Amino acid sequence: MKVYRYPSDEELDELLKRPVRDAADLNATVAAVLDDVRQRGDAAVREYEARFDHVRLDALAVTPEEMAEAETLVDDELKGALKLAHRNIEKFHASQRFEGEKVEVTEGVTCWQKAVPIERVGLYIPGGTAPLFSTVLMLATPARIAGCDEIVLCTPPRPDGTVNPAILVAARIAGVSRVFKIGGVQAIGAMAFGTESVPRVYKIFGPGNQFVMCAKQQVSLHDVAIDMPAGPSEVEVLADESSNPAFVAADLLSQAEHGVDSQVLLVTHSESLIPQVQAEVEAQLARLPRREIAQKSLESSKIILVGDDRAMLDITNRYAPEHLIIETANYEELALGVRNAGSVFLGPWTPESAGDYASGTNHTLPTNGYAVAYSGVNLDSFCRKMTFQHITPEGIRRIGPAVELMAAGEQLDAHRQAMSLRLRQAEAADGAAQG
Repeated sequence: MKVYRYPSDEELDELLKRPVRDAADLNATVAAVLDDVRQRGDAAVREYEARFDHVRLDALAVTPEEMAEAETLVDDELKGALKLAHRNIEKFHASQRFEGEKVEVTEGVTCWQKAVPIERVGLYIPGGTAPLFSTVLMLATPARIAGCDEIVLCTPPRPDGTVNPAILVAARIAGVSRVFKIGGVQAIGAMAFGTESVPRVYKIFGPGNQFVMCAKQQVSLHDVAIDMPAGPSEVEVLADESSNPAFVAADLLSQAEHGVDSQVLLVTHSESLIPQVQAEVEAQLARLPRREIAQKSLESSKIILVGDDRAMLDITNRYAPEHLIIETANYEELALGVRNAGSVFLGPWTPESAGDYASGTNHTLPTNGYAVAYSGVNLDSFCRKMTFQHITPEGIRRIGPAVELMAAGEQLDAHRQAMSLRLRQAEAADGAAQG
C-alpha cells in the first residue's frame, strides 16, 4: 500500500478518485444480450448459460427435490450460523417498520402515508469464486418482512447444473419464493422482462460483476427499478496511535480479498502506526488462500497520513466510503462528524465482517461515492410510500380559494374548475343550512 503524507486539496482530489472504465464495449455487449433475452426468453437464457456458465440446462427452476437435497449437504454448524444471522437481520429490519400518522393539516383536510410492499422483487446472488449465501439473507429477509408477495432469486449454476447448497438453504430460511439457475446479464434480463419460466419483477436487488451491474443500470432506464448503482466494494479505516495494527490490517485485507478491483483506504494521523500496519498486512496476506486477489487489490490501495481528526473526517466525507471503520480512541466523537458513508463500524471490536454476516445491519450498500445520496438496502427498499388525503366540505372552504388562484396562475383551468364546482356546492350547502 502506497503512503501519501499530508496531501494538499488538489492531491486529495486525485487520490480519492475511483477508477473509471471505458464502458462503450461493455454497454454494447450487455445491450445485445438483454435484447436477445427480451425477444427469445428461455431459449436465449439457456444458450447464454451454456456459453457463459458452461452448463446445459433442461429446466431453469430449482425443484423442490433439489431444495430438499441441499438441506442434507449443508452441515449443521453452518445452518446454525445462517439461522443466527437471519434472526439478527430480521430483528434489526423489523424495527424499521413504518407507521404512518394521520395529520389534519387544516380543518377538514387530513393527509397520511402508508407503506405498501412491492409485490414482486428479484434478487441476484453471485455464485462464482465466492457464492454469497449471506446476501440471500440480507435481501430476502427484509423483503419477507415488508410483505412482498413473491421473492424471485437468480443465481449461476455450477458446471454440474446444481446450485450451491448453502445458497438454497439460506433461501429457504429467509423465505424466497422461487429460485432459478441463471447467472450474469441473462439473469437480469429474465427478471426485468419475464420469460416463459421466470416472472417479471418490479425491482431488482443484488451485487454482481461489471456485466451484471451494467445490465441492472440498463434495464432501470425503461423496464424495472433497481436497488442502487454500484461499483467495486470498498472500505475506509480511520486509525490512530491507540489502534491495534493487527486489527487494522485484518480489516483492510477482509475488503481486499473481495476482488482485484476492491478499494482499500487507511487514513491516520499516526506516523508510527503506518509501518506496523504494513508489516501486519504482509504477514497476514501470506496466510490468505485468496492472497493473489488481495495482493492485486492492495497494489492500488492507499494509506493517507494527515494532521488531525478534522482532516480525517474531511477525507471521509469527500470519499463517501461504502464501509467506514473507525478504530480510533475517540471513535464515538468522530462518528458524530460522519456525513457520508454506507455503513459505519465503531471501535476496535467491530470489524466489517460482522456487518457482512451477522450483526443484523444490511451489507448491500452504496459504493463508488454514491453514499453521498443513497442509503444501503433497508426495509423501505422493498416498500413504496403511498399518500392519502381526505377532504370534507369544510376543508374545501378552507383551501378552495387558494387552489383556484394557483391553478388560474398556472393557466390550468380544468384544475381550477374541479375545485370551483365543489367550492360553490359547499358554499350553497352552507347557505341553505343557515337559511
